[in-house]
Amino acid sequence: MNFASDNTAGVAPPILDAIVKANEGFALGYGNDDATARVTKRLADLFEREVAVHLVATGTAANALALAHLSPPWGAILCHEQSHIATDECGAPEFFGGGLKLVTLPGTGCKLTPGIVGEALKRGPWGGPHHVTASVLSLTQSTEAGTVYRPDEIAALSKLAHAHGLAVHMDGARLANAMVRLQVSPAEATWKAGVDALSFGATKGGALGAEVIVFFEPARAAGMAERRKRAGHLLSKHRFLAAQMEAYLTGNCWLDLAAHANRMADRLAARLAMAGIDPVWPVDANEVFVILPRRVDERLKEAGARYYPWESRALPEGKTVPDESVLVRLVTSFSTTGGDVDRFADIVRGR
Repeated sequence: MNFASDNTAGVAPPILDAIVKANEGFALGYGNDDATARVTKRLADLFEREVAVHLVATGTAANALALAHLSPPWGAILCHEQSHIATDECGAPEFFGGGLKLVTLPGTGCKLTPGIVGEALKRGPWGGPHHVTASVLSLTQSTEAGTVYRPDEIAALSKLAHAHGLAVHMDGARLANAMVRLQVSPAEATWKAGVDALSFGATKGGALGAEVIVFFEPARAAGMAERRKRAGHLLSKHRFLAAQMEAYLTGNCWLDLAAHANRMADRLAARLAMAGIDPVWPVDANEVFVILPRRVDERLKEAGARYYPWESRALPEGKTVPDESVLVRLVTSFSTTGGDVDRFADIVRGR
């Protein structure tokens, strides 16, 4: 019963097989291998346009390098106050961005709205030489609350950002889970809605460690190869990154893995609702947030369940965490089983 994170799962068998196969023979290093070329073509086909592709091993590297590339050092990145780049990346965007500033904004369910962003842009002050310049709007898909931006929501935010001269970045560590729920094409969920650069994650979806920075206007990626190398994120045995991403994107593998995780999250939410414990936010992807009585939390931990307590300033209006209760995050993955879910729910119900 491990619901701590989708990072706690192992490597999906098709991806592990691809790593083993990539270990055969020899291949040129630093991205000059055939697998990297195939991944670039696959991503162009997936997004229905020419794209610039830069593989890295971690989501932090993907986010930090993408934002550093999109913003000048005196720029400001507008993001949700609980976004991963603001709370869990140890200042990496600021470090690789040469001192750029993260400006955090509120939003229920960890989602930003045009009203919130517009007010921040109007409030300022912005611009030099005394103030940072708003340069990028960063959105997380799916969000840290497990909620999902619909394409029309992304489009409205992107239109506002572009009107003020901001680029739009998407942290897509769990993009696959959002895609499964939205039932739209990758193009419709990203560049057609105004996204300029995407950190496309595979690690949480079942890879060993593979992420890709995608620029939807290749010219915007000029100098990114040097930035990645200078930051120490160009792997010499690059084919092992490419092999993971290629396997992840072959057929519907990436969506099938995400679909299973989402189904398990739906099942978990439904079983907990039967026990009188409803999700705090809509279950749009593979994360379920619930408020547990302390006694239930203790009973689950005694039974070996693993998950994280959570704190949030993005609760729905009127929703609070009562005394003697705890808000927790439950994350499902491609390897979560129905048995895991049912046992967890039975323990909640005292069975």
